[in-house]
Amino acid sequence: MSLQKTKTANLLRICLKAGKAVKGFDSAKEALERGKAFSVLTAMDASEKTLKEVSFFCKKYGAVHIRTEIFKEELGIMCGKQTAVIAVCDQGFTEGFLKIVTA
Repeated sequence: MSLQKTKTANLLRICLKAGKAVKGFDSAKEALERGKAFSVLTAMDASEKTLKEVSFFCKKYGAVHIRTEIFKEELGIMCGKQTAVIAVCDQGFTEGFLKIVTA
C-alpha cells in the first residue's frame, strides 16, 4: 500500500469517526446542494459516469473533487457501506486530504 493511500485512509477514518463525512453519491450531492460539503472523495475504481457527475456537481457548487487510491471495497470496509463517493463536510479535513494528494 502506498504512503499516500495509507495517509488518505487514516485521515478518512478520523473524518468518518468525527461525523464530518457523508457516504454515497445521492447524499454527497445533497450535501453539495446545501453548501455543507467542501470536497468529494471518489474511489480509484469509480465508474467514468460517477466521476463525470461528481466533477460536474463539485464545479457547480464550488467544492473540490479528490480522486483517491482507495478502492470501493476498501471504502466499504472503512465506512460500513460500499460506495465510490464520500463528501467531506469540514474545511480542515478537506485541506488535509489536499495536502496528502498534492504531496
